[in-house]
Amino acid sequence: MMIRKCTASFGKLDNESLSFHGGLNVIYAPNESGKSTWCAFIQAMLYGIDSAERARAGYLPDKLRYAPWSGAPMEGTMELEADRCDITITRRTRGKGGPMQDFSAVYTGSNVPVKGLNGQNAGELLTGVPKEVFRRSAFIAQGNVGVTGSPELEKRISSIVTTGEEQCSYTEADERLRAWQRRRRYNRKGLLPAYEVRMDETQRRLEEMSASIHDAEELEARLEQKQRACKELEQQVADSRKRQRREALDRLSKGQSALEESTSRHDEATEALSRAREELRAGRFGLRDPDSLEADTAEDLDALEKLNSQKAKKSSPLLAVLFMALAMACAALYTQFNYIALIAAAGVFCAAAMFFLFRYTREKRVYEQFIADQKRLLDKYHAQTPDEIRAALAEHRALWERMEEAEEAERACRGSFEAARGALNDLQETALRALDFTDLNSEAAKLSRQLASSRGELEILSRKLAAANGRLAAQGDPLVLASSLSYMRGEYETISDEFDAIALALDTLKEADSEIQRRFSPELGKLASEYMSKVTGGRYADVLINRDFSAQTRLTDESVSHSADYLSAGTLDIMYLAVRLAVCELALPDGEPCPLILDDALVNLDEERLDQAMKLLGEIARERQVILFTCRNTDAA
Repeated sequence: MMIRKCTASFGKLDNESLSFHGGLNVIYAPNESGKSTWCAFIQAMLYGIDSAERARAGYLPDKLRYAPWSGAPMEGTMELEADRCDITITRRTRGKGGPMQDFSAVYTGSNVPVKGLNGQNAGELLTGVPKEVFRRSAFIAQGNVGVTGSPELEKRISSIVTTGEEQCSYTEADERLRAWQRRRRYNRKGLLPAYEVRMDETQRRLEEMSASIHDAEELEARLEQKQRACKELEQQVADSRKRQRREALDRLSKGQSALEESTSRHDEATEALSRAREELRAGRFGLRDPDSLEADTAEDLDALEKLNSQKAKKSSPLLAVLFMALAMACAALYTQFNYIALIAAAGVFCAAAMFFLFRYTREKRVYEQFIADQKRLLDKYHAQTPDEIRAALAEHRALWERMEEAEEAERACRGSFEAARGALNDLQETALRALDFTDLNSEAAKLSRQLASSRGELEILSRKLAAANGRLAAQGDPLVLASSLSYMRGEYETISDEFDAIALALDTLKEADSEIQRRFSPELGKLASEYMSKVTGGRYADVLINRDFSAQTRLTDESVSHSADYLSAGTLDIMYLAVRLAVCELALPDGEPCPLILDDALVNLDEERLDQAMKLLGEIARERQVILFTCRNTDAA
């Protein structure tokens, strides 16, 4: 393949063109003139622009870095020669799908499309290598002379020392095997740890399920036992309540009977008391207290006794009348006989008559007063004689004593009645409590408390059993878990065998890679050493290349190789340029070699080594097109 001409609207390039020829092309231009932009454009025309890349800190993707400064769409054309045909490829930007996504390839000077060539495979078909191999071999960007490994480049190198098969890569195979191995076990991750966790979890769940089943069975047995105990207690409570109800009703009936009997006796006593009071009230003295009555009556009886003892005889006026008659007779005789003695006798008889008349009058008044006093005292007691009064007092006392006895009997009956009524009230309250079974000291209450406690325990056992059954239901079917555990153990053994097989494959692959490395590194190092010696005029003899394409070199007269850290910038660029050229020689196709693109790869070389490097590039340009962009003014060899 050979590039003839490029036309670009790319970055700072505004529809600019650049022509090339076979052999060594040296494009001299100062810094900031677009050399790196042309290199990036050539790569973009071959392999396209990755529109999926995103900007991030310290990195700007090509779709943004090389957006045309003029604001025009990013596009370009490339005229090239491949398979002895002139081809023109074009990439344009249309719409927002991505820059330079519209691709066309036609034979130059016609509109005939090149069959099989499209925007995705153009670079690999034209150069013979994928983009990653091209970037690490034939495309040397500014400041990026060093070679970095990639699976694609490794495949190309491996094909040199094996059968030519480019589809295998130790790195890819190793990474794939290690990925398979990591998929199976990586620290605490992977299929095997996951199965271990799942098996442990399943085993734990089976053990928990077994314990739960045992707990559930034990709870069921305890629940049945407690249910039987509750039924027995329920029967005992029912019997005790019946008995307690019957006893309470019997006591209440007896209390009612006792109250009725006490009520009857009290009614009789009350009636007797009422009769006694009525008799006493109907008596001569009414309801007076006999003691006070006798005290009051004693004075009247004493007065009657005194009156009786001082009882005056009823006087007669006969003496007064007799003496008055004698006086009148004497006076009549005096008139007849005119005797002085008759007058004197008449006077004496008159005086005696007056005396007896006065005494009669006085005694009559005393007698009348006696009769009046006696009548008053006897009338006071409605009696005729003091003995009658005494008999009435005795009768009154007897009635009073009878009333007192009736009162005493009524009080006793009333006490019995009140006691019976209080006892009945107590019995009623007791019966109510007994019928409500609230008496904490009763047998039924004690049994009810035992029953409530047993029911509480029964409820707790029921909840525990429900929780245990819930856990069992949540834990699943033990047969399914056991089957799952058996399956997982089989899978675990299979994956363990696969893990061991992968480990064995890794060891075998490593041994095979070591063998390839022993053949690969000398071949590549030999060619790189030749290029290194040419550029340095034989000063450096060997280049040792490691698997990761890091390199070491040594002076011809020394036996110790120096790593890149101990080399100057110019020597380092020469060493990696030699490695790059060796990689190009070994990794790129032989039939129609692709161009070698270099962007200021020789900027750190002194004049002598620059001249040697140009001569080497001239030798290489005899086999492939070499395009060198440089800011150093030098003649092409």
